[in-house]
Amino acid sequence: MIVRTAAEFLAAFATLPPNRPASARGAFLVAPLAFRLADESAQDNRYMAMQSSVDANAALAEHAELARRVGTALPTVTFPGNPETPDAVFPNNVFATAPGRAIVGRMRHAVRQREADRDDIRGFFRGVLRYREVDLSTLDGVAELTGSLVIDRARGIGYCGLSERCDAAGAAAMHDAFDLALTYCFDLAPGEYHTNVVMSVLAGRALVIAPDGFADPAAAAAIARAYAPRVVTLTPAQKADYAGNCIALSDSSVWMSARAAASLSGVQRAVLADAGFALEAVALPEIEKAGGSLRCCVGEIF
Repeated sequence: MIVRTAAEFLAAFATLPPNRPASARGAFLVAPLAFRLADESAQDNRYMAMQSSVDANAALAEHAELARRVGTALPTVTFPGNPETPDAVFPNNVFATAPGRAIVGRMRHAVRQREADRDDIRGFFRGVLRYREVDLSTLDGVAELTGSLVIDRARGIGYCGLSERCDAAGAAAMHDAFDLALTYCFDLAPGEYHTNVVMSVLAGRALVIAPDGFADPAAAAAIARAYAPRVVTLTPAQKADYAGNCIALSDSSVWMSARAAASLSGVQRAVLADAGFALEAVALPEIEKAGGSLRCCVGEIF
């Protein structure tokens, strides 16, 4: 079921208990080889620091430490980067999984569409994991996977923010590809490009959300009501520090960048702790100049 109103969402949410695996069994990353900022992506990603210089070696070091740290939480594979695809450090927008399925997204910009052609990543899922490939890359629409679609894996619920990076056709295609029970579609606020910057569902039992990232305040309020009282409500400044771009890599840990973690208040940290999550932070100042943060760097293997 795909719904567009807060009332429809809340009614459907009440019928969907958490009965699926809530967190991934593995992770995959793509190294930032020859890291730089892509002008094409900056057309609709206001979080990119286009006025800044970037240090490619520092980005590689940050990413290597991220891979090491993520590897302490769950099995992790890192694919090599490609100088022709500078945004590939954020692979979750292009490749994602559901149990037994490998999903390839339909990206808006040509610089990112090239990422979907990688035979090594496709081959890993098809040949090594024996997953069935669901290829949306030729879709007549836009579907930037778990950038545009935040998933409550425990309940099979997708939260799809419509923007230049995802349209109605893309939302419908992802609903089917991820085998979701419910998708709630809503418009992101003007200037927002991905849902995973404005919210995250943590292992099906807590929510981090930035209400100003939604075009309709009722949509954000309904989602917060569904997960109350385990809700961390972000200020615009905390959203800009990527606090919404976080992920539960296990049922007991939530991960975000050091910048994002530093922005949280004591009360917000207590909400996460009361929900049973230890906070893990990794410094990513160079990578964050490209307009994404820790969650964007981590592809999940279910």
